Amino acid sequence: MGYNTDLATALLFGLFVALLVLRTPIAFALAISAAVTALYTGFDPLRSLAGTFRQMEGAISGWGMLAIPFFILAGEIMSSGSISRRLLDFANALVGRFRGGLASVNILGSMFFGGVSGSSVADTSSTGAILIPAMTRRGYDPEYAVAVTISSSTQGIIIPPSHNAIIFAIAFGYPYIDRLFLGGVIPGVMIGLSLMAVAYVLAVARGYPKEAAVGVKEVLARLVVSIPPLLTAVIIVGGILTGWFTAYESAVMAVVYALFLSVLVYRDLSPRELGGVLLRAVRTIGMVMLLIGAAGAFGMMMTRLDAPSRLTELLLGLTADPTLMMLLVLGVMLALGCFMDMAPLILILTPILKPAAV
Repeated sequence: MGYNTDLATALLFGLFVALLVLRTPIAFALAISAAVTALYTGFDPLRSLAGTFRQMEGAISGWGMLAIPFFILAGEIMSSGSISRRLLDFANALVGRFRGGLASVNILGSMFFGGVSGSSVADTSSTGAILIPAMTRRGYDPEYAVAVTISSSTQGIIIPPSHNAIIFAIAFGYPYIDRLFLGGVIPGVMIGLSLMAVAYVLAVARGYPKEAAVGVKEVLARLVVSIPPLLTAVIIVGGILTGWFTAYESAVMAVVYALFLSVLVYRDLSPRELGGVLLRAVRTIGMVMLLIGAAGAFGMMMTRLDAPSRLTELLLGLTADPTLMMLLVLGVMLALGCFMDMAPLILILTPILKPAAV
C-alpha cells in the first residue's frame, strides 16, 4: 500500500476540520482535504488529482441529479411571483386570529410554501421578505421575527417535494424517492404544529397581538385562490406515486407549472424578470452541485481508507442498542448542524453512518 492508513485518515478529517475553523467554504474544504489526502496516498500528483476531479464529476453526473436544479429553479420562480403572498393570505385566514397570529401565519405559510417549493432558501426569501417587516411593525421583536422565519423554513426540506431527500437517496443508494417524499409528510406537519404551539405560548407571555378574525366566506375565497399553488405538491408527489413520471421528470413538471402560474395565470412575472430568476437559480445550483461534487471526492477517499467500516466499529463499540445509537446519531447531527448546512451533513455522514444503521 505504501502509506499509513491511520495517518491518511487523520490527514483527511484533520485538514477538513482545520479548513472549517479557518472559515473556508465547506465545498472547498471537502475538495482540498480530499485532494491533499489523494496526493499523500497516491504519490503521483497528476493521477491523484485527476482521480479527485473524476470523482467530483461523477458525483453530479447521474440522472437522479437532474431533479435538484429543476426543483431549485421551481422554488425561485414561485418565490419571485405572488404565489407566496396568496399562500400567506390563506394562512392568515386560518390562524391569524389567535394570539401571536403573525408568527403562526409565518409557520403555516412556510408549511404551505415548503410543500410547493421543497426549498428552505426559497421559503425564507419569499415569506421572510413579507412577514419579518410586518411582524416588526406589529410590535414583535425583530430577533424573534427572524428566528420564527428561519426555524419554520426547515419544513421546506422535509415536506415533499424536498431536494434534500433526493440528495439522501443518492448518498444512501436508496432508489425509492417516492417513499422518502411520503415519509416527510408527517414529520413536517408535526414540526409545524409544534412550532405554532411554542409561538402561541411565547405570544401569551410577551403580549403579542392577534390579527383580525376572517369570516368563513373570506376563508373559502382565499382557499380558492390558494388551490392552484397548492396543487404543485399534488402534481409532483401524485405523479411519482402513480408512475406517470420519475423524480427528475416531476421536477421539470414543477418548473413548467410554476411558469404557467406566474407568467400566464397570475401574470406577475414578466419575461424580463425571468432573467433575474434564472441568474439566482444558477447561483444556487452552482453552489449545491459544487458541494455534492466535493463531497463525492471526500467520500471516495473515505472509502479508499476504509473509514466508514472503522467508524462503524467505533460506534458499535459504544452501544449496540438501536435506540441509543439513534440518540447518538441525533446528538452528532445536532452538534454539526450548528455550523454546517443540511446537504453537506447528508453527503458526509451518510456513508459513515449507513453501515452502523444497517
